[in-house]
Formats: sequence, structure tokens, C-alpha cells
Amino acid sequence: MHLRGRSRRHSGTEYSQRSRKSVLLAATLLAAPGAALAQPVSGLYIGLGAGVNWVNPPSSVDLAGPGFGLGQNVTLSNAGKVNFYTGWTGVVSLGWGFGNGVRAEIEGNYRSNEVDSIRGFGLAPVSGTGGWQRTYGAMANVFYDFDFANFGLGRSIFQPYVGVGAGYAWTDWRNVRGNSVPTGLALNVNDDAGAFAFQGIAGIATPLTWLGVTGLTLTAEYRFFGTLRPELTATLRNPVTNAVSRGTIEPQNYNHSVMIGLRYALFQPPAAPPAPAAMPPAAPAPARTYLVFFDWDRADLTARAREIIAEAAENSRRVQTTRIEVAGHADRSGSPQYNQRLSQRRADAVAAELVSRGIARSEIVVTAFGESRPLVPTADGVREPQNRRVEIVLR
Repeated sequence: MHLRGRSRRHSGTEYSQRSRKSVLLAATLLAAPGAALAQPVSGLYIGLGAGVNWVNPPSSVDLAGPGFGLGQNVTLSNAGKVNFYTGWTGVVSLGWGFGNGVRAEIEGNYRSNEVDSIRGFGLAPVSGTGGWQRTYGAMANVFYDFDFANFGLGRSIFQPYVGVGAGYAWTDWRNVRGNSVPTGLALNVNDDAGAFAFQGIAGIATPLTWLGVTGLTLTAEYRFFGTLRPELTATLRNPVTNAVSRGTIEPQNYNHSVMIGLRYALFQPPAAPPAPAAMPPAAPAPARTYLVFFDWDRADLTARAREIIAEAAENSRRVQTTRIEVAGHADRSGSPQYNQRLSQRRADAVAAELVSRGIARSEIVVTAFGESRPLVPTADGVREPQNRRVEIVLR
């Protein structure tokens, strides 16, 4: 059986539950949109964080000695328990990232919790309880930042991490007090002591480059923090004799924390500007040379020949043409004189088709080369289809 030290609008449990809900709500800030993917930390960085903490309930307290020399027929049990309200915590850190997911840092921390109730020691029920437990210290931590890409999951704006730390912390019980109802003994602790400290950390980070600050990261994390049992001096005042006896108690100090923080990597190069949008491929430049082929010993235009001439006429309007050269050719299957005349008729046929397509006759220069400029060299008398042609050149 035990009594609260003083009336509270909310019990410690209710207060703790409400505080934890607030932390969970704050943690949803991680859903804010990010403009950059999470990257391993490289180089020097600083960090800070704040949040709520609760002492592993209840904190057991052992007497270190056989008693306090009470001077009356009162026996104290060797163990008691102290309940604390949910408190607050803060950390500051300075670290170095190695660029491969590993980070090392030094940290200063502070935790504060108010006493809720005291039980045990053979003093129950206890009234008039109060006081504070404050823990502060320095830690050396090692972290590992996980990269989703290393697990085949692609890149993400979120980066989970884990860490461990060790150091030294002081536990300060300030005006921790309680009055035993049946005996009237008044317990009081006003002391601090240091001890080896350790912690485990798990969290998640997301970059805040969308704020325009390179190297700034939002973090949310859970920490388990503990120390070896410190030895604190306690006093018991006898209300009958008013005598004060002294002894040593050793409280158990395990602490859970949930924090939101910021980490800033120093001396980071500015973020690269976004890549320019890909330009659509440029349309291919219109051709400036066209070949129109003819059947053997013919100068009339085939359907395919008319399509090629139409394309040349259309493109001549797009490439700032000053003149159009039309050159007729023939193979070597006839006499040179005959082939000269045949190549002329072919060139004239193409020029006429260009005019019908809207090209002014004054822009067209017609030339006939006969069999003198074969595309494919052959012996005399050979019928070569590629030599029976007209070349259209846009100048």
C-alpha cells in the first residue's frame, strides 16, 4: 500500500500515455515531402534532439547498508520502488560520417523526471512524496545508416539507422522525499553520483533539402539509456527524537526516450541543380539531294518518281533554297548522242513536274550529262538501272 505525495489532475500513467501520443503525432512529421534521396553522411556534422522520456517503471531502489541507526524499534526492508512521471530529454552531438553508412559522434545529454510515488522500505503507506531525478552525461556513439539500395529495394527519402553508445553519466536526486504514515519517518535524498552509462538507439532520417538547406536532415528515434547503480546518500529523520540518520541507497536507472531532432552536415557542396528536361529530338534536316530513276530508254515519270519530286518541291520551301539544279543522266546502252538527248528529256520531265508543284521555272537550272557521269561505272552497252536517273539538288 502506498499514497501519492500530492494531488494531481492526471495520474502518472495518464500523463505518460498522453505524452507518448504527442510524440507519435510529432513523428508523423517524417511524412513531409522531400526533394532529395537519403544519402550516407560524409564529413563533420552537428545534431540536436528533444523529446519525452520515462524511467523504466518502477525504479527499484536498494539499501546499501544494514540500516540507518534509527534508534527506535523500526525495521527497514532492503528494497523499495520509486515511480516517476514522464519527463523530457535533450541531446546535442558532434560527429563524423565516413560516407559508407558508418558514423561516430560524441554526445551530451540531459533527462529530467519528477517523482510520482515511493513504495517499500517498510515505510508504506508514504505521503508527501516529491522531488526530481535528473541525469546528465557524455557519451561516445557509433551508428550505421542503412541504404535501401544495398538490399535491392531502390533509393528512398527515408534512411533508418541504429547505434550504440557508452560513456559516463551523473544521476542527481534532488529533494526526493516521502513521509511514512505509520512510523512518521521522513525520507530525504539530496545527492548525485556518477556511473558508467550505456545506450542503444534506433531511428529514421529524411533530408530537408526541399527547405533549400543542403545537409539538413530530420530525425526521429528511440533510445534505451541506462547506468550502473549510483550510490546516493539518503537521510531518515525520526519524528520522536528528531534524530537524523544517514545511509546509502542504490537506485536502478533505466530510461526510455523518444525524440525528434535535426542533423546538419557541415561544409557540404551545394545541391546540384535539377537536370534540365530532356529536349525532344530535333526533326531531321530535309534532304537536299534527290534521285529520280527511269525505266530503260524511257523519259516518262513513274508514280514513285512523282512522289520523290513532290518531296523535293516541298522541302525546297523549308531550307531557304535559292536555286534547284536538275541534272539528267543515261546508261551506256545506246550511242553517246542518243543518251545525251535522252538525259535531256528526262531532266525536262522532272523540271516540268517541279513547276507543276509550285516551283518557279526561273529557280530551276536544267543540265543534261548523257552517259558521261555514271553513278555505277560500266562497260559500253551495259544497261545499268542506277545510271538512268535525274539528280535534284537544292542549293
